[in-house]
Amino acid sequence: MPRHGVSPGQGRPRSGGEQASDRSFGAPCLRLLWLGLALALALPNSLVLWSPAEAHPLPAQGHPAKFIRIAPQLQEAFGWWNLTCPTCKGLFTAIDFGLRNQASVAWVGSVAIKLCMLLKIAPPAVCQSAVHLFEDDMVEVWTRSVLSPSEACGLLLGSSCGHWDIFSSWNISLPAVPKPPPQPPKPPAPGSPVSRVLFLTDLHWDHDYLEGTDPNCENPLCCRRDSGPPPASQPGAGYWGEYSKCDLPLRTLESLLSGLGPAGPFDMVYWTGDIPAHNVWQQSRQDQLRALTTVTALVKKFLGPVLVYPAVGNQSSHWLYEAMAEAWEPWLPAEALRTLRIGGFYALSPRPGLRLISLNMNFCSRENFWLLINSTDPAGQLQWLVGELQAAEDRGDKVHIIGHIPPGHCLKSWSWNYYRIVERYENTLAGQFFGHTHVDEFEVFYDEETLSRPLSVAFLAPSATTYIGLNPGYRVYQIDGNYSGSSHVVLDHETYILNLTEANEPGATPHWHLLYRARETYGLPNALPTAWHDLVYRMWRDTQLFQTFWFLYHKGHPPSEPCGTPCRLATLCAQLSARSDSPALCRHLVPDASLPSVQSLWSRPLLC
Repeated sequence: MPRHGVSPGQGRPRSGGEQASDRSFGAPCLRLLWLGLALALALPNSLVLWSPAEAHPLPAQGHPAKFIRIAPQLQEAFGWWNLTCPTCKGLFTAIDFGLRNQASVAWVGSVAIKLCMLLKIAPPAVCQSAVHLFEDDMVEVWTRSVLSPSEACGLLLGSSCGHWDIFSSWNISLPAVPKPPPQPPKPPAPGSPVSRVLFLTDLHWDHDYLEGTDPNCENPLCCRRDSGPPPASQPGAGYWGEYSKCDLPLRTLESLLSGLGPAGPFDMVYWTGDIPAHNVWQQSRQDQLRALTTVTALVKKFLGPVLVYPAVGNQSSHWLYEAMAEAWEPWLPAEALRTLRIGGFYALSPRPGLRLISLNMNFCSRENFWLLINSTDPAGQLQWLVGELQAAEDRGDKVHIIGHIPPGHCLKSWSWNYYRIVERYENTLAGQFFGHTHVDEFEVFYDEETLSRPLSVAFLAPSATTYIGLNPGYRVYQIDGNYSGSSHVVLDHETYILNLTEANEPGATPHWHLLYRARETYGLPNALPTAWHDLVYRMWRDTQLFQTFWFLYHKGHPPSEPCGTPCRLATLCAQLSARSDSPALCRHLVPDASLPSVQSLWSRPLLC
């Protein structure tokens, strides 16, 4: 879940907004909170102008499997409402009047809480905490943004209700240096050194996790002290975790890190957030700092001298960057710490011939409401990335990129600019590593001219957390090793899990085990982009192969509902879609006549 507090384009707390530096930002279903604040400014308490409607079953970024499975739970946790276009425009016309004539943020918040509860947007406690946490900042973002009623309703309801260009197209500048001819990497010679890189993502430690509590409570996050007991006929949360909308107790993360031995030894570690639990409506600065320091200390304890290279997760604020720089100082050089403090991103050289770039993907997030003020290359990060890649090309170095949110899940202009950068520096870029989705997948990049030549792949590793309904897991990458002339490309990867069903049995102890090896399981000749491209088309033709992918996609705990043809199409299409809102990437997967239906899968808004 997002936790944002940086003014885009600045990379530091916005001027005049000291209250923003006291917390990180985000909330379940930010669009609904936007609507709640709009209602608070525009409507009397008793006026309700719309009726309940079903939630869209698929998210915008092509992860139908996950969201089909959790939609009923989210529908119970949140109310979903159908706002008509004329009413929407009337509401947003009244917003500016409300802001001009009712300056009291406290009044806005109090009305928003009432509306949140009246409309059943969330349980009362969540309504109160979320509004109090975000009311100052949402009002400030609104007053500093330039949304007209038509733009606002186009954002909320789609292009049929209005046109919005708050996230309008923009382009970064590429150097005038001609692009070298494409040179796909060659597999290393037999016997060449191989590096093992541990990849950790989405740890989501819940300080208040409590065994035996209700795993299906009314709140967006359960298995907690405030979740209450389960119904008499239902079991409570397990000791090591639960297959529900729950995060992890610290003992499970400690078990993961202490049990890494069979998967090692490791040459280095990539760690791409998130650290705190998903109860974002309750988290204070103290909670965020406790999560950061506690989990960082745990990683240091069990990984010892192995260097760890982190990326910022769904957390973004100046004070948090400072805290991260302090916590991660033993791992990062001075220049990396300097840019981390400024904008949450950095670059360094972990070994000769390899440059590592850690991106702050909050600057591309669809849920980062600060981007409503200015979404054009926030903090200049992409232009900085171009400079780093050009310098690496000039030196003859290879580059790994790590980040939290995958590029195919980003705002369109950010995603398309990133895609263009990847194509330009395809010879230099040896690996891309992301998390965030909690499931096991990938995104293939193609040449922009034909969208048919695979040139890079972003690996999306599964989460440590169980959220939602998954086994805990982690990833190990085998990478062309540390020697002169190394390609530094991914050679294979392994995924390890903890089977919660077995671990939670009375008297059992947790056993982390290898779930699968990619090349062996999928019959890949190598782990280069073309092999992953070919795998998608093989899975489209071979239902059994897709079912294997579906099982592993969910870390060995798939949903009980079968994945039919539309689900399979959307899932496979997502693997081809490293560029957001680009259905043409799937044109070879399905007949042209089917492209509108594919696009409709992508255009539906995220549940949360």
